[in-house]
Amino acid sequence: MKILVINSGSSSVKYKLIDTTSGNTMAEGGVEKIGLPDGFLKYKRNDGSKAILELGKTDHQGSIKAILNMLTDPNEGCIKSYAEINAVGHRVVHGAEKFTESVLITDEVKDMIRQCYDLAPLHNPANMTGIEAITALMPDVPQVGVFDTAFHQTMPAKSFMYALPYKFYKEDGVRRYGFHGTSHRYVSQRVCEFLGVDIKTQRIITCHVGNGGSITAVEFGKSVDTSMGLTPTEGLMMGTRVGDVDPGALTFLMLKHNLTAEQLQKIINKESGMLGIAGKSDMREIESAVNAGDEIAKLGLDMYEQRITKYIGAYAAEMGGVDIIVFTGGVGENQTGLRANVCAPLKFMGVEIDAEANKVRGEETVISTPDSKVKVCVIPTDEELMIARDTEAIVSKK
Repeated sequence: MKILVINSGSSSVKYKLIDTTSGNTMAEGGVEKIGLPDGFLKYKRNDGSKAILELGKTDHQGSIKAILNMLTDPNEGCIKSYAEINAVGHRVVHGAEKFTESVLITDEVKDMIRQCYDLAPLHNPANMTGIEAITALMPDVPQVGVFDTAFHQTMPAKSFMYALPYKFYKEDGVRRYGFHGTSHRYVSQRVCEFLGVDIKTQRIITCHVGNGGSITAVEFGKSVDTSMGLTPTEGLMMGTRVGDVDPGALTFLMLKHNLTAEQLQKIINKESGMLGIAGKSDMREIESAVNAGDEIAKLGLDMYEQRITKYIGAYAAEMGGVDIIVFTGGVGENQTGLRANVCAPLKFMGVEIDAEANKVRGEETVISTPDSKVKVCVIPTDEELMIARDTEAIVSKK
């Protein structure tokens, strides 16, 4: 089956066309700067080289139309017509408690996604624009919604509840939902395939570490706890997000500096994390600054790594032990020093990293020693493949 995977953001649309029979990516790219005069489509050519097509000012429907035109272009494309696309799978960020698994998109499902707008005002409306654009351009193609929050719906109440007045949960849905669920689901399944073990017997801690980051405790195949909360702001220190912080510190700053809620949201989402401490959010730049003797950059990196270690330790305690630790995401897959530093304090629970094996970047591998009581692995994530597989499975049932 040929599945088009769409990740529609507020100002961008990323895509992959995947042949689920072979698992191969036939085409990939994305439109950036939607709504601006200098919008463009960046895509990978058949020979692996990258190219850019200037689009000018366009909306989401125009962007997806440009993507479909590129896929069917006689010279640059890989299919002859839209009809070769069997289904479209969409990444949808927030499904609240309404969606525990991926679903075929219907008018009723669209209404339920809209009901989650207040929980993800930056993401769900953008995701919906992608769904509506496909509906307008390819009205007969089946569409599937794959939710970032769905994998975490197996968490017990003791993990997802906040110690706020209970009415805020009952009336407003305020609870931990977690994100990156498609990635955590993929790597937890894939690492077990890679190691040749049964996921139903394993206690796994998956570390999705990138510009945004989250950690999940996966016990016997199910998410039982995760670091992100009602929003993607909670948990780890991230590129620009604050992560865990005393809420009293936030109200203190609001009162002291007369900040509006919108101003505070901007600070904790876009001006904090590594950017707030070190003045830069790209981990490669951070490591270069640390190597050059920048003490503030070193402080930021120490904070970043310590919080990952802390969550791993907490989730190991919560599950009564851990069998596998997985690193994934842009930072987790590529920053060898970070992996070593995160794991160094975990020697007390039998984690031993093989320095030579840990030199790998972006490849599936075991980086722990043969004697390590815990297997530590790098597994590159493939959320798009997971979305394509879910889409194929649901459409095949129609």
